[in-house]
Amino acid sequence: MKTKKLLLVAVLLLALASCSSKDDKKTTEMKEELPVVELTVVQAEAVKQGSEYTGTVEAFKTNNISSNSGSRIKQILVNVGSRVSRGQRLVILDDVNIAQQQINLNNIKRELDRAKELVKIGGGTQQTVDQLQAQYDANARAIRTMQENTVLTSPVSGVVTAKNYDAGDLPSGLPILTIEQQQPLKVIVNVNESEYPKVKRGMPVTVTFDTYGDEVFQGQVYLIHPTIDATSRTFEVEIAITNRQDKVRTGMFARVNFNYGTSQSVTVPDRAVQKQVGSGVRYVWVYQGGEVEFREVELGQRLEDRYEVLGGIVPGTQVVISGAARLQDGAKVQLKK
Repeated sequence: MKTKKLLLVAVLLLALASCSSKDDKKTTEMKEELPVVELTVVQAEAVKQGSEYTGTVEAFKTNNISSNSGSRIKQILVNVGSRVSRGQRLVILDDVNIAQQQINLNNIKRELDRAKELVKIGGGTQQTVDQLQAQYDANARAIRTMQENTVLTSPVSGVVTAKNYDAGDLPSGLPILTIEQQQPLKVIVNVNESEYPKVKRGMPVTVTFDTYGDEVFQGQVYLIHPTIDATSRTFEVEIAITNRQDKVRTGMFARVNFNYGTSQSVTVPDRAVQKQVGSGVRYVWVYQGGEVEFREVELGQRLEDRYEVLGGIVPGTQVVISGAARLQDGAKVQLKK
């Protein structure tokens, strides 16, 4: 009887041991099936704030040299590429029309003098005198204007960039010459609407050109246009740049860099950032209490091997940096040892 009881106890112990072994094995297998992830804790750091925009170099001022006198060109004193100074003579026009107008003016003057004499002796009217005087004054002004337009001068210092006529031509439609002021020069860029409060007139900027590699040119904000383009959500900013050694030319491709100082921003390793398929949404997996959570983030600048994060996570957040392939929102995970 005692032997039977011992056998029964032994069988029960074996059964319990077997069940315990199976449960342990099942638990181990379940644990091994959980995704294994590696984490990092995100922190804030000082990040330089700025932006880069591209544009094309333009003349600071462009002046078209024209004449409305109707005279032929007698002589052009400069050519394309000539450097000119303010006030320098550029074009001389024929004065044939002026001579004819002067003859007409002299005739009007004789009639005016005769009318004045007639009034004195009672043989004319003051109305006739006034009419002739007005005609004389108008013609005299016209001659002065024509005389001023006989010799055309440059209103700015710059470079001749276009010549549309030659000596003997009668100008019509196009300007005779185009003068571009190239010291300083300017670049017009379209800046994002969100940066409108940051851009100030007179603030310094740096400008680079692909033509000159890493060489940096100094500039400053010269003009901020007061309206926002409703389509592009941008506003125009004009940058004045010093044309050092006359190296920069109009039409060149320019990169303008704005510097807004630094700010404390959360940064996250680029390995943690995922892109949602079929959209431009960027997100990270946040780890909390043994589970991961889908968290959309707004990215700022790319900083070598990490991103600036503008919204979505705060300092101290644990994010997944490896093992994200099998993750789902709310999934349990195990940490990489």
